[in-house]
Amino acid sequence: MEPLGMTTIFLMTCFSCLLFSAWRSKSRTGKQPPGPLTLPFVGNMLQLNPRNLPQSLEELSKKYGPVFKIHLGPKEVVVLYGYDAVKEALIDQADEFSGRGTLPLLDKLFQGTGIVTSNGETWKQLRRFALTTLRDFGMGKKSIEDRIQEEAHFLVERLKNTCERPFNPNKFLIHAVSNIICSIVFGDRFDYEDKKFQTLIELLEENNKIQNSIQTQLYNFLPRVLEHLPGPHQTMVKNIEAVDKFVSEIIMAHQESLDPTCPRDFVDAFLIKMEQEKGNAHSEFTTETLTRTTLDLFFAGTGTTSNSLRYGLLILLKYPEIEEKIHKEIDHVIGRDRSPCMADRSQMPYTDAVIHEIQRFIDFLPLNVPHAVTQDTKFRDYLIPKGTMIFPVLRSVLYDSKEFPNPEQFDPGHFLNANGTFKKSDYFMPFSAGKRICAGEGLARMELFIFFAAILQNFTLKPVKDRKDIDISPIISSLANMPRLYEVSFLPR
Repeated sequence: MEPLGMTTIFLMTCFSCLLFSAWRSKSRTGKQPPGPLTLPFVGNMLQLNPRNLPQSLEELSKKYGPVFKIHLGPKEVVVLYGYDAVKEALIDQADEFSGRGTLPLLDKLFQGTGIVTSNGETWKQLRRFALTTLRDFGMGKKSIEDRIQEEAHFLVERLKNTCERPFNPNKFLIHAVSNIICSIVFGDRFDYEDKKFQTLIELLEENNKIQNSIQTQLYNFLPRVLEHLPGPHQTMVKNIEAVDKFVSEIIMAHQESLDPTCPRDFVDAFLIKMEQEKGNAHSEFTTETLTRTTLDLFFAGTGTTSNSLRYGLLILLKYPEIEEKIHKEIDHVIGRDRSPCMADRSQMPYTDAVIHEIQRFIDFLPLNVPHAVTQDTKFRDYLIPKGTMIFPVLRSVLYDSKEFPNPEQFDPGHFLNANGTFKKSDYFMPFSAGKRICAGEGLARMELFIFFAAILQNFTLKPVKDRKDIDISPIISSLANMPRLYEVSFLPR
């Protein structure tokens, strides 16, 4: 066949697909959200920047409004942009928007099990069990605060041993934060020199780096094509499998030493629940869901807080005047002779404001973890079919210029009243909102305050290059914003 004929057939095929797509959309009952023209197979890939999806969605919102739809390949996604739309969905219509939508990459990595990516009865039972069990083992109580204080002490001693040499603090911070969730889930912390623990952290770090590659970003648009090609997305899967094996070995050890009358940690409690439901053929409590739920808790309990700490220290390197104000507040409220505690936070509005501003500014999960509607849902003037994936864009809330003047600037004043007292904001949603809000929000808040206060109680931060050259803009991806690599010296105060 001649080339011209092939071109004609290709164009006719594309045109037919477009007509079918338009007919299918119009044939649905109810008005559909607006959005850009969708091409067959690739969806809106040509209108979206895979390396900076949040920016692409911001541009589209200016044209189509706070509720619009896009296609990631063939997958339809409804985007909610701005505080009003996000609040209306996640809080006012919480039940309808409580489903979990999955990007192809997330689905490949986590397989729709565990707390984060499951749906329906599986999600309800696992989340309810996890929240109850984590509270039983101290989350939100004085006992977990004591563990955080103890780990902060280990971290401070480790920082002192660097003898003011400049280094990348990333591993130190991840080790410390990870040990908190490990003590709850696995029953004990790991020694910083433990080889298996170090390998585990290295796998997490590698995944954080390669998630920003173009192949990884494109996987969400063309999963069927990239599934069969080598690349960093395949490395991410292998790393998750290695972490899975690490967790499975811990679970097996717990099974061998389990005392049903005296659970030591989350894994023990789950194993006991599995035994209680042994006769239930439809039980959600299986070895697979235990492994995945444990992985969810480990990842969530490690990544968000350690990233916030690492990013926060970088920002303070840029703005020494902010660090100096925190030092003064710490010296006035806590002094140098005791460990920081949560009771101090209410007397330290400036430090509290800085920590809130760090979380707002870094915008760790700009698109949120995808949601889905659990039924055909009327939202404003539109009908959203059951199962449609939803992007409630957190960046559009955390960077709202009406609530946070000059949102692109780091300014603790966003969370301070004129008289210097702390100012709460309904727009502060770094942990999302509604029924899918992060289960570990309370733990993360405790960790951020105690770790930050302990570090700055003991050290002054010294950069290795001129402060004006420090870049605090994030390394952007569609999944998570990460700080740029840096080195810092910790000078004892």
